[in-house]
Amino acid sequence: MRTIILLFFVFYNITLLSQTQILQDNFEGNSSISSWYGDDCLINTNFINPFPTGINTSANVLKYTDIGGQYANIGFNTGFSLNLLTSSVFSLKIYVPSSGITGNQNNQISLKLQNGSLAQPWSTQCEIIKPIILNQWQTITFNFATDAYINLNPNSVNPLNRWDFSRVLIQINGENNNSNVLAYIDDFYYSGAVSTCNNLVWNDEFDGNGVVNSLNWFHQTQLPNGISWYNGELQHYTNSPTNSFLSNGFLNIVAKKEVFTNQGQTKQFTSARLNSKFAFKYGRVEVRAKLPSGAGTWPAIWMLGKNIIEPGGYWSEIYGTKNWPACGEIDIMEHWGSNQNVISSAVHHPINGNLSIGEYISNSQTKPGVSNEFNIYAVEWNEQSITFSVNGINHLSYNPPIKNQYTWPFDAEQYMLLNIAIEPSVTQSFVQSTMEIDYVRVYQSNVLSNISITNSPKIKLFPNPVYDKLTITSPENTNPKVEIYSLLGQKLFSSILKDENTNIDVSNFQNGIYLVLLISETGIDTYKIIKK
Repeated sequence: MRTIILLFFVFYNITLLSQTQILQDNFEGNSSISSWYGDDCLINTNFINPFPTGINTSANVLKYTDIGGQYANIGFNTGFSLNLLTSSVFSLKIYVPSSGITGNQNNQISLKLQNGSLAQPWSTQCEIIKPIILNQWQTITFNFATDAYINLNPNSVNPLNRWDFSRVLIQINGENNNSNVLAYIDDFYYSGAVSTCNNLVWNDEFDGNGVVNSLNWFHQTQLPNGISWYNGELQHYTNSPTNSFLSNGFLNIVAKKEVFTNQGQTKQFTSARLNSKFAFKYGRVEVRAKLPSGAGTWPAIWMLGKNIIEPGGYWSEIYGTKNWPACGEIDIMEHWGSNQNVISSAVHHPINGNLSIGEYISNSQTKPGVSNEFNIYAVEWNEQSITFSVNGINHLSYNPPIKNQYTWPFDAEQYMLLNIAIEPSVTQSFVQSTMEIDYVRVYQSNVLSNISITNSPKIKLFPNPVYDKLTITSPENTNPKVEIYSLLGQKLFSSILKDENTNIDVSNFQNGIYLVLLISETGIDTYKIIKK
C-alpha cells in the first residue's frame, strides 16, 4: 500500500512452522487413519492375507472388491490439510490376482487427493496413475513432486501449491466401467508436516448490526502529511457509520463518491481504514471477505509493524520507533478494480543497505468472482517464512536465505489493517462499492493436548477425542454461548448453554480437529477437540 522504488517477482522456498503428521495403516491394529470407507465397492480392513509371499507376509490386509461399481473408490478423510511442499510421497503395497478381474481395463492403481470440504470434492481433485503387475505383491509410490499428475480441473494449480487437500482415495483399474476387480492392499504410509498454527488467539466475527467494535478496531482518519494519503489516493478516511458498520453479521467497509471536508482538505471520496487493536508475532491470519468492484477501487487486507512511525496510527504514538519500510509490511490481499479477477499479495522491506527505500516481493493468482462471492484470504508467518494463499491455494512464499534488518524486518509484532483506497484512475461513473468481511481470525501454534484452554479451568469438555457426543460442563448460571468451528473457519454449531451439562451431537462431523469457543461476559475461552 506504499510507494515503492524497486519491484521484484521472486519465489522462495517455504519452511512452515509445522509438526509431523503420519498417515499409516498396516491393518494389524497399527493405524493413524480413523476409518476407511468404500464408495461403490466393498471393503474389509481386517482380512486374512491370502497371499503371504514375497515382500508381504503380514497376517492381515485390506480387501478391495469392485463388483461392477462405476467408480469404486476406497478412501479416508485425513483430518488435516496436506502440505505437499514438505512431503509429497505416498506408498502402499498391492496384490491383484488375475482371477479376480474381468473386462479389458488397464491394470493400474490411482491415488487421488481431494478437498473433502467441498460439496463436490472430486471437482478439483488431483490424481496419479501407476501401472501394476498381476499376481504378486509390489510397492507402489505416488510422488506429487516428480510423478505425472492429472488435475481434473485444468485450472487447478500445481498440487504442491495447494493446502486444501483433506481426503485420500484409491481406485483400481479406473472408473466409468462395470468390470470386476479384486485387490489386496497393505502398509499404506504418508508422513508429512502440518501447520501448528491452530490455536485461535484473537478474532472478530462481526456478529450483529451497528457500529464497529471499538475494543477491536481503531478508525485511522488523520492525513499522514496533512494533505493526502499515499500514492495520490483521493479519499478521506472517516469514522462515519456510513463508511464502516456491521450488518447481519458482516463488517461493511464502504467507499463512496461524496464531497467531504476534513483537516482543512476537501476530497471527492470517502472510505474507512481500520487498525486492529491487537498485535502479534508469528501465526496464521484468515479473513473471509467479498471484495468491492469498479476501476479505481483498491481494497486491502494487510499488516504493518507495530513499531511504525505514522501520524494518526493507533500504535504509533507509544510504540513508533521505525519509519516505513523498516517496520515491514505484509499484504495479505490487494485487489485493483481495474484488474478484476486478480488477487495479489506482497511483502515490503528496505532495500539492502538503505532503511529508507523500499522494495517488495509480490505475486498473484487469478480468482474470478471475488466481488460476487466470499473467499478466505490467509497468510502464515513464522520465523523463517511468510506464505500467502486464497482458499488454501498458495501463490507466494517468501523465505530469504539471509535474514537481516533489510530483508527480514518481520521479527516483531504486527497489527492488521482493513481499508479501501481510491486511486486517481477511478472512473467518473463510480458511485460506491463495499468490501464485506465475514470474520478476521488469528491462530498461533499450540501443543495439542486433550483439552487446550485459554482462560477458565472451570469449564470441562469430554470425552476428547470425541466420537458421537461432546459433553460440556459449565458452572451454574453462567449460560455461555458455544460455537464450534472447523480449522477452515466454517461455523458448524452455535447455541446458548442453559444446563450445567450439555450434550452436543458431533457424529456427523468429519474426523479431525475442531475449535470450540465459549463466549461469556468474562471473555472467550478457546478449546480444541479431536473428532474420531
